[in-house]
Parts: sequence; C-alpha cells; structure tokens
Amino acid sequence: MSQSDTGYIIEFVPMGKSVKVSAMDPKSLTEVSIIGPASAGKAELQRNVLNKLQYVLSKKSDDQSSGGGQGGGSSRGGIIV
Repeated sequence: MSQSDTGYIIEFVPMGKSVKVSAMDPKSLTEVSIIGPASAGKAELQRNVLNKLQYVLSKKSDDQSSGGGQGGGSSRGGIIV
C-alpha cells in the first residue's frame, strides 16, 4: 500500500531531544508510532513510521487471510483470551 492509495495521518510530537512520530491509516484505524532523535530529518522519520505502518498492515492482512485472527488460534502458539 502506498501513500497515494488512502493517505495517512502523521503526527510529530517533540519530546526533549527525541520526537515521537505517529502514523494512522484512516481506512483500517491502525496506528503505529516510533521515537527518533530530534536531529533526524522529518522526511527520514516520516519514511520510518510509514514503513512500520505498512509492515503492521501487511501483517494484519496476512493474519486475517490465514485465519490466525481473533478466536482462530495463532501460529505463534499463544492463548487468545
């Protein structure tokens, strides 16, 4: 999924010498965040958080297509409560 498919909401929150960057996919309501150095460029931080969001979205898609979601048991061997 690329940025042009659905668009993303990105938020930058300075925290001292660090920056918390959150990205949300409004279509699936999936949100991820990273913390990086404030000295890093905005483009680099944005690229990293979008890579993480795409990873999480693809992981969720894989889990749903393989039946490993809620109640179906997980391939990781845990217990769903």
